[in-house]
Amino acid sequence: MKEYDLIVIGSGSGMNYVNAMLDADPEMKVALIDKDEPGGICLTRGCIPSKMLLYPAELVRNIEKAENFGIKASIADIDFKAVMDRMRSTISSDIEDIKHSYTHIPRLDFYNEAAEFVSPYTMKVGDETINSKMIFLCTGSKPAIPPVKGLDDVEYLTSDDVLRLTELPESLAIIGGGYIAAEYGHFFSAMGSKVTIIGRNARIIPEEEPEVSTLAKKMMSEYMDILTNCEVVEVKNSPEGKLVIAKDRKTGEEKEVVASVILVATGRAPNTDILKPELGGVETDKHGWIKVNEHLETSQPNVWAFGDANGKYLFKHVANHESTVVYYNAALKKKAKVDYHAVPYAVFSHPEIAGVGMTEKQAIEDYGEDKIILGYYRFQDTAKGIAMSLTDEFVKIILDNDTQKILGAHIIGPDASVLIHEIIPVMYTEEQAAGPIMYSMDIHPSLSEVIKRAFYSRIPLNEYHMIMQAYGLEETE
Repeated sequence: MKEYDLIVIGSGSGMNYVNAMLDADPEMKVALIDKDEPGGICLTRGCIPSKMLLYPAELVRNIEKAENFGIKASIADIDFKAVMDRMRSTISSDIEDIKHSYTHIPRLDFYNEAAEFVSPYTMKVGDETINSKMIFLCTGSKPAIPPVKGLDDVEYLTSDDVLRLTELPESLAIIGGGYIAAEYGHFFSAMGSKVTIIGRNARIIPEEEPEVSTLAKKMMSEYMDILTNCEVVEVKNSPEGKLVIAKDRKTGEEKEVVASVILVATGRAPNTDILKPELGGVETDKHGWIKVNEHLETSQPNVWAFGDANGKYLFKHVANHESTVVYYNAALKKKAKVDYHAVPYAVFSHPEIAGVGMTEKQAIEDYGEDKIILGYYRFQDTAKGIAMSLTDEFVKIILDNDTQKILGAHIIGPDASVLIHEIIPVMYTEEQAAGPIMYSMDIHPSLSEVIKRAFYSRIPLNEYHMIMQAYGLEETE
């Protein structure tokens, strides 16, 4: 049996502080284990490759709008294979660099195969049995596959497989209506596929504020078909292509979608079935995510789980934050707590969506309806928004009316993923006060003015929802 001072399973955020730990202890020996290509999901098949595809899609949409500004432009051709090859060659180069570095770090053994517990602190990796009193579980996640009749008998893609495509599908049926569906729906529709999204929830991207989701569906429907509140009940091959049968969850009406390719985008699932955590004394929840305390330690002392493995927030930036907490606690013997009060995110759809902190519903549950006030402003009511010919895109701010503390923010519109960063740093100050945003200078005219104006344009909840109703964005379910 090989003895190590640290075992790391997963070569993404799990490796963030390993070099620092090796530098601090010249006797330390580390085992790094990853059954997949090194670099973690974000690099190999997640955020980075998908965003390399979404940027060309955004260029397509911008070119299409040129005529609105008196510019006659057209797209002569889209070389789908070139778009995909650019992404794959960049990612492959990064993977090779990482693989080379992992095989040349002194006192680190890289195992490019699956691992499983055989007993507490002891793991089997290939033909080797290894042991360590400190373990980092960064096992990532995998595409969740719903139990749909006939799906196992029909060829389909997941967000992993889609990156290997070399030919553009003529038509694409996306099962699922969340972030992944919205982003890949944007990409393939911009490339020229006929896209149909089939979501079981009443709203597209159901995690969003209802009015954000409603506007997203309205704007995205210009480029694709979106079926909401539809449960896919069967998939089968047909002479015309792949047939997806969905049932309206409200009326029971059956709808049929025929497409050349099916993409299953119904969320993510844990990888713990491979790990056999129960043999290591590591508890999981009913879904298979690894249970952790506020310090990110599992039920087994000195075994830590972060990133997708614990199922909290499946974002790379959260995994990086969690890796810092684990480093403080495991290596430096601190008692740092993980902080999720202002987790930011973005959906790189068209339109772009971003948010941070609480939703309105969460804020009401925690603070009470009478304590919440909302800031709201539309892009089209700013000088830059007029210049860009924007329409219903908006910013929504959620505040504690007594203290002016920022509780959350939600944006739908161009550069939402950038604009949200006007708010994120303030939410990491002690007071989380609106003042620094309200009283600082914004360049005029710039899109950032929509943020400040949202803070100044505060209205009670009932008035806000009357406005949403007038604009046709109020939830009707």
